[in-house]
Amino acid sequence: MLDITQMRKEYAKKGLNEEDLNINPIKQFELWFNQAIDVNLREPNAMVLATVGNDMMPSTRTVLLKIFDETGFVFFSNYKSKKARDIEQNPKASVLFPWLDLDRQVKIEGNIEKISSKASLKYFLSRPKGSQIGAWVSHQSEVVSSRSILEAKFNEIKNKFVKGEIPFPDFWGGYILKPTKIEFWQAGEDRLHDRFVYTFQDDNSWKIERLAP
Repeated sequence: MLDITQMRKEYAKKGLNEEDLNINPIKQFELWFNQAIDVNLREPNAMVLATVGNDMMPSTRTVLLKIFDETGFVFFSNYKSKKARDIEQNPKASVLFPWLDLDRQVKIEGNIEKISSKASLKYFLSRPKGSQIGAWVSHQSEVVSSRSILEAKFNEIKNKFVKGEIPFPDFWGGYILKPTKIEFWQAGEDRLHDRFVYTFQDDNSWKIERLAP
């Protein structure tokens, strides 16, 4: 057994106060997201997505946030993947942005659904050609016996459409997580972290509460 009980980091006393927060959590997220970009944080749009299907076994994976606004947070996926099956069975999910270099985390919970085919197509057409081909090649989450099979399929599709546009796959597209709760976590000295959660209300406002660390 590897004993890592003494592995610890002492956090600086940065602090986060309610009066410093925007009353709109999307605006607050945008502020923190831009700060993550400003310090050249590696892939600040990487988020850990957690889903639970009928088997009640939580499943996590890292996906990339591609769009966010007042309506929600959008990422893209194969609609036949494990995450897609979970979402179909239980359209609720959570994502976590672990911005560790900033001693910050953002957790978002809510309801999840597919975006329109038109919106998915718009994003698909903006992707590099290799990524477009990759969407066709991978039967996401299915067992594959070797990488050479994937590479052969990639080259087959690449050669097939070498002089034309890559068609839009109907089994691929975007999901939007519509938040009901958004939590902002800022590390604090002596493990007295600052946590504030925004909860969406029936009158379309957001309630802000401080949580114990």
